[in-house]
Amino acid sequence: QEQLTESGGGLVQPGGSLRLACVASPSIFGINAMGWYRQTPGNQRELVARIYDEGRTVYADSVKGRFTISRDIAANALYMQMNSLKFEDTAVYYCRAQGTATWDRAFDYWGQGTQVTVSS
Repeated sequence: QEQLTESGGGLVQPGGSLRLACVASPSIFGINAMGWYRQTPGNQRELVARIYDEGRTVYADSVKGRFTISRDIAANALYMQMNSLKFEDTAVYYCRAQGTATWDRAFDYWGQGTQVTVSS
């Protein structure tokens, strides 16, 4: 069964750090891009960071210089190091994997989400 499993969320004080991880099940292959998104109540899910197969990365302006996305292709895993966390980073963070599988079947998988709360 294809699934993405996130971990690493939690409660942290402003200025603190967290590292999120997302592991794709072995049945997911042909990934072209992976990303982290976040959502707060009443708002749309928004892109936080994205990484492509060739290593190119994209960041939301609000997290540039504070968050770093990385990927371990061999492990089918995605990470995001979050430093200098702010109150406004509080959200549910979701992992996303997009790509093309056998028979050129496009896929777009989401994880179940992990809560990040920044509070003093």
